[in-house]
Amino acid sequence: MRRIRNRIPGKVKKTLLITFLGFATSLLAARASDLQVFAAASLTDVMNEVAAAYAATDSIKLQFNFAGSNALARQIQEGAPADVFISADEAKMDVLQKAGLLLDETRYKLLSNTLVIVVENSSALVLNSAKSLEQPAIKRIALADTKGVPAGVYAKKYLEKTGVWESVKARVVPTENVRAALAVVESGDADAGIVYKTDAAISKAVKIAYEIPAEAGPNISYPVAIVKASANTEAAQKFLTFLKSEPALAIFKKSGFLIHK
Repeated sequence: MRRIRNRIPGKVKKTLLITFLGFATSLLAARASDLQVFAAASLTDVMNEVAAAYAATDSIKLQFNFAGSNALARQIQEGAPADVFISADEAKMDVLQKAGLLLDETRYKLLSNTLVIVVENSSALVLNSAKSLEQPAIKRIALADTKGVPAGVYAKKYLEKTGVWESVKARVVPTENVRAALAVVESGDADAGIVYKTDAAISKAVKIAYEIPAEAGPNISYPVAIVKASANTEAAQKFLTFLKSEPALAIFKKSGFLIHK
């Protein structure tokens, strides 16, 4: 069969090309005007709710990148196009500040949280302290990576403080972030896990076996700052101001977060 050649006139081709390039440019411009928010994985649900409330106040779109705070900080160090960073600990924010990657005087402490020990809903395990994790029936304990992910670092500090880390560390199943640790318990692949109270609250597959008192647990802090390389600093500042507003704080409180004083 004879192939039919493309007979589109050159002038039409040029017009189509210009139209396509204009469309592509407008798409890129729209994406560039979006606010890129890098936020800790434990904020996934609440920040999506905050975004919906923010949409009623500003036309700019929020694009979220949720992951472990250590992974997000590393991405920003490597030049990822972030406008705002919300970490689940001060240490990751410190790294970026020391590297000169944060916009001066934009950093502040936004939220706090508490830790809980969770088990799968059908579990018959009874836990009334950190020491309960030493019982032989608990063979696998899901934690976010204790070497870098804030939730894992916090959990390890708590277990060290209570004197049980050495006896349980061989049972620890390290995961990519706190939501992954929660998922491991939900699936039954771990007998217990330590996550934020706010993460346990959004799961229908786990129950809180032991709630670690705030005064006994680590000092959990969620700082926020604008990334120095941001091309949308004015929009980023408006968003940071909104995060401290009563509508946003009400959403955080409803989700179980504590407001940093």
